[in-house]
Amino acid sequence: MLEIEMKFPVPDFAPLERRLAEWGAGADAPVENADHYFNAPDRDFAVTDEALRVRRVGTVNRVTYKGPKRDARAKVRTEVEVPLAEGEEAAQDFMRILEELHFRPVAVVRKRRRTYHLKRDGFALEVCLDEVESLGPFAEIEILAPEGELDRANAVLGRLAEELGLTASERRSYLELLLAKEGNRS
Repeated sequence: MLEIEMKFPVPDFAPLERRLAEWGAGADAPVENADHYFNAPDRDFAVTDEALRVRRVGTVNRVTYKGPKRDARAKVRTEVEVPLAEGEEAAQDFMRILEELHFRPVAVVRKRRRTYHLKRDGFALEVCLDEVESLGPFAEIEILAPEGELDRANAVLGRLAEELGLTASERRSYLELLLAKEGNRS
């Protein structure tokens, strides 16, 4: 499955929330995310444009691998995500396994996220309104699509961004933005 996403810095969420309410988009309760990123022992993910993270949302834990970006406009990449056992201890134990295998902790990206769900042209879409610690407010729009639907999904995503008035797409991940702000690269 491909993750196709676009991210935009925004001054505030109110206009987006109004538009999404007009469309009848369903919204999840806001959640606090802590994304713990790791770098590989045998290559530099900052160079290969990959990511490995342990995401903590309350007691829920997931490990995610993201492959290199494959598109100039949207972030298109392979994404593989699997659940871990719940709870602090399970997350810490898994991160310790990574460190024992010589994966290096890079940074933790913390954000408060509210996710809206809607359908367009046969695709399920998410619009995430993120308040990212140290970076500020962002809107992310995302589709998960099979490889053969990439062009069509990209077009749907572009139209959605336009309809929401989102411009100046930011291709860098929150991790890349945070590390750039801190003057790191790792």
